[in-house]
Amino acid sequence: MGTPHNEAASGAFAKTVLMPGDPLRAKFIAETFLENAQLVNNVRGIQGYTGTYQGTRVSVMASGMGMPSIGIYSHELFHVYDVDNIIRIGSAGAISPKLKLRDVVLAQGACTDSNYAHQFGLGGTFAPIADFTLLETAVAVARRMGVEPPVGNLLSSDVFYNKAGDTMKWGEMGVLAIEMEAAALYYNAAEAGKRALAMCTISDSLVTGEELPPAERQTTFTRMIEIALGVAVEMDKKG
Repeated sequence: MGTPHNEAASGAFAKTVLMPGDPLRAKFIAETFLENAQLVNNVRGIQGYTGTYQGTRVSVMASGMGMPSIGIYSHELFHVYDVDNIIRIGSAGAISPKLKLRDVVLAQGACTDSNYAHQFGLGGTFAPIADFTLLETAVAVARRMGVEPPVGNLLSSDVFYNKAGDTMKWGEMGVLAIEMEAAALYYNAAEAGKRALAMCTISDSLVTGEELPPAERQTTFTRMIEIALGVAVEMDKKG
C-alpha cells in the first residue's frame, strides 16, 4: 500500500475524508475537532489525519492548490484507499451579488475553464456535479445549525491571476463564486463511482471588493467545518 504521494497504510483513511486546501488547516481540524487523531500521511507535507467525531471515524487531508493537485489526491483516495466520500472545504470569491461574506456555499455543480476532462475521452461536455445524497445531507445539517446555505454553481478555474479579465461574465450566467478545485474532484468521483461535495466559505467578493480579515475567516471556516463533520456522521449512519 502507498503511492508516490501518500504513505498511509491500507485502511488508514475513513470512508469520509474532509479536504481543505491548506495542510495547516487539516492539522487544525484534526487537533480541534477529532478525538484520538493520528497522522497517517505527511508526504510533501500534505498532512492527513484520521480520528473520530461524535463516535464516527473521519479523516481529514489537504488537497493542495488547484485541480492538478486535488486530482492526484482524490484519485488515490478513491481508487487506492477505498474512500467513499470526499468533502472539499475551502474558500471562494463571490462573483454573484447575491452572496455575502461568510456565506457557506454548497456546489451543486462546478463550471470550469480547465481541460481536465479531456483525459476521459468524452465526445462532448461533461457536467461535473455534486453527489445528491451528500448535497441534501449538507443542506439538512446546515439548517439544523441555523444556517441557510446558498446552493448553486461554482467556477473552478486553473488561473488565480487571470489576465483575461472575464471572470465576472460567469457571474452573469448565475455562477455564484470562483475557486480552483471542485470540478476536478467531481470528475474524479464520477469516474470512480464515488461521492463528492464541495462547500466553500465566501472569504472575499469580486463584486464589492470586500474581504474577511484573518481572524474572522477562522470563525467562519469553523462553521463550515462543523457542517462537513455533521455530514460525515450522517453518512456513517446511512452506511
